[in-house]
Amino acid sequence: MAVTQRRGRRIMMTPGERDAFLAEQRTCRVATVSADGRPHISALWFVWDGMSLWLYSITRSRRWAELGRGSPLAVVVDAGEEYGELRGVELSGTAAFVGEAPRTGEPCPELEEPERLFARKNFGLDEMPHDGRHAWLRLTPDAIVSWDFRKL
Repeated sequence: MAVTQRRGRRIMMTPGERDAFLAEQRTCRVATVSADGRPHISALWFVWDGMSLWLYSITRSRRWAELGRGSPLAVVVDAGEEYGELRGVELSGTAAFVGEAPRTGEPCPELEEPERLFARKNFGLDEMPHDGRHAWLRLTPDAIVSWDFRKL
């Protein structure tokens, strides 16, 4: 699994806190790197299954192209307005493309659970709607760092 966090142990989330936080949040910031080394950051909806972060990305996006070239990936999910409320999780690693691209709903057992979770969380539906423009990325992180300033 992911590398253990060394700094900030006092404010890091427990695995249960992290999982609950990722289950309740909707939007993450996805960072990739272009061929010339420039960072690219964009917002995206996600779902966490306890092991991997699933991203439903437009296949004609800069993010998709950069990940297709093997760009490293970092994702931040955070919340809070005041300093003492800040909390978040950073996950990093390499993305894997899962299912057909773009996704049209062809049977894919690996996507059954992420699509069920995503449809419920983001659309309030029992089944995932497919628009023929998006496809799935799975980030099984090499490293996870978390913080919860409410613990200070």
